[in-house]
Amino acid sequence: MNQSALLRPDWTPATVALMVLGFVVFWPLGLAMLAYILFGEKFQTFKRDANRKADDAFAWYRGARTSGPFASTTGNVAFDDWRETELKRLDEERRRLDEMRAEFDTYARELRRAKDQEEFDRFMRHRHEPKATGEVTPPKTQTDY
Repeated sequence: MNQSALLRPDWTPATVALMVLGFVVFWPLGLAMLAYILFGEKFQTFKRDANRKADDAFAWYRGARTSGPFASTTGNVAFDDWRETELKRLDEERRRLDEMRAEFDTYARELRRAKDQEEFDRFMRHRHEPKATGEVTPPKTQTDY
């Protein structure tokens, strides 16, 4: 188990323990851990969107560096052409890997959701099944106060 799986933004024993420890040591740390537990998934999406926007914003710099008046050339046209095609290939590979990571994040989120749903359904079945010890539970009545 790697560290990112242990400290995922969810109510795991590790995150709860860190939150309690944070409140004991210095209350803002506990509050920060609570925010991570509650809003951690949104932080990941925010980070990915911010990185994408920053990449788009500075794309002009990469283009200007390789093809503009400030392009660094070695003087060897064949090498410069090869380097340019390799950089384009690497950019395409990075884009593809970013898409794959986003797909995996979605898959992992849905897998956790399915696991949580299964545990909840199991709890509800267990809660509503008749007691094996012969105990009779009184019927629930609505009382007016």
